Amino acid sequence: MKCQYCEKPATFHITELTDPKDPQEFHLCEDHARLYLKQPDEEESAANVGPISDFLSQQFQVGQTADELARLDQQSCPICGVTFYEFRHAGRLGCPHDYVCFAEELEPLIVNIHGATEHQGKHPKRGASDSDPKTELIRLRREMKDAVELEDYELASNLRDEIRRLEDGSEEGGEQ
Repeated sequence: MKCQYCEKPATFHITELTDPKDPQEFHLCEDHARLYLKQPDEEESAANVGPISDFLSQQFQVGQTADELARLDQQSCPICGVTFYEFRHAGRLGCPHDYVCFAEELEPLIVNIHGATEHQGKHPKRGASDSDPKTELIRLRREMKDAVELEDYELASNLRDEIRRLEDGSEEGGEQ
């Protein structure tokens, strides 16, 4: 989707709810969104701008320019390979390690949505208490796939053996 005022891609989609019967939608590029957020409408006072525009203008002050966003989009998890771009568009992470890999970018989002960064609710009485072995298996499978693509069959067979060893160990631990 293009910006309402120019040919650049619209990266900000703002809905003004000043009139409940007639919400106004704006699709703006970064430059026009910055101008929109800095200058309130002539009909509205600065007090009526609202918390959404305060939050967006604060995000601009953080300095997330298009170049920084492009750099972030290229960042990927070393274990599952999901990129920040894939997360932004799909809204899903690839593995538990992504929370560590993208911690700096995810923390403000999590705090904004949940109000905290630590789990505050109930925990399951039974179930997996540690996801590290699963994360290790994901990493090893990805490395094995890459080794096969590079035709490094010796490394691939070593990784296959390591995967089998971890899977056999987890099955024995799960039966107890």
